[in-house]
Amino acid sequence: MSVLKINGTEKVFDSGLPATLAALLEQLDVNAETVVAEVDGRIVERSEFEKTELHSGQAIELVRFVPGG
Repeated sequence: MSVLKINGTEKVFDSGLPATLAALLEQLDVNAETVVAEVDGRIVERSEFEKTELHSGQAIELVRFVPGG
């Protein structure tokens, strides 16, 4: 069983963990252009989303930018 803690909530991936941060965002239907991502306390540059491998047990924080005021 593969588990990630996303924004403080554990999410179980029964069919296997997404390989990269980019794949996770795609699976969650999150536009990579509108999000800041942190993996285990380290901010990940957008240019690194495709290269950032994920492993069970990691903590991921996703912060979305919402236009307007």
